[in-house]
Amino acid sequence: MAIFKGAGVAIVTPMKEDGQVNFEKLQEIIDFQVDNGTDCIVICGTTGESATQTEAEHIETIKFAVQATKKRIPVVAGTGSNCTETAIYLSKEAQKAGADGILVVTPYYNKATQNGLIDHYTMIAKSVDLPLIMYNVPSRTGCNIEPKTAATLAKNVDNIVAIKEATGNISQIAKLAQLAEGNIDIYSGNDDEIVPIMSLGGLGVISVLSNVAPKQTHDICQACLDGNFELGRKLQLEALPLMNALFCEVNPIPVKTAMNLMGMAVGPLRRPLSPMEPEHIEILKKAMLDYGLKLK
Repeated sequence: MAIFKGAGVAIVTPMKEDGQVNFEKLQEIIDFQVDNGTDCIVICGTTGESATQTEAEHIETIKFAVQATKKRIPVVAGTGSNCTETAIYLSKEAQKAGADGILVVTPYYNKATQNGLIDHYTMIAKSVDLPLIMYNVPSRTGCNIEPKTAATLAKNVDNIVAIKEATGNISQIAKLAQLAEGNIDIYSGNDDEIVPIMSLGGLGVISVLSNVAPKQTHDICQACLDGNFELGRKLQLEALPLMNALFCEVNPIPVKTAMNLMGMAVGPLRRPLSPMEPEHIEILKKAMLDYGLKLK
């Protein structure tokens, strides 16, 4: 049974001006997501600035998201680390908090061999009773889960059930789908690849775009789930300029800027992330207006 099908939002972590997590605002944006058709809340991922959260903040944010969502849709908690023991600790805490699943990024900076990845993910998965989504984003981590490795883990570890694929390599994803033989759920980790990945059997996306366009992102996925890839392609291509604008600087700089432009008041970024360059703000504004989003 899949954790979710459709569009999961890689939700931002709203901040107060002093840099603390704004939980009141987090409640508002979770409600906004649920009310507009998002299929899953993914909390404390890359877009949620988890890299600059303390472990205590990380756990508190997961707990709050679970409580705020109130079982209306699943909550998947980012619990990855480049330290296996830390990832185990965060995963156990996510289970205690009531999360429906965990998202575990590959080890970054120290990286790992393919055998190391098998050991890392197996140990984390066996420490909890939650379904685990592997997160493969080598552009950020310098570490790639090869198709054979992902297929081996999915076949041999019961609760390793899915992968968020953000390699940008469709050939690799096709190879994974072939080797896994239906034993792994595949989610796109890139908004601009939703339709191609779902055409290979993917179940949806863990999306940045959903922060500002939840219904539209859900609709792209739903069209594909319904087998209407012509509609899905049309909707994806309409959104492509905005998808590109949301990645014209390092994520989540553009998406937090976009949400603030829409009046959502999600606050500042944590250093070392910096305010968006003025020329990029203009590109983002134009893409948002052309897509039909309203600016405040």
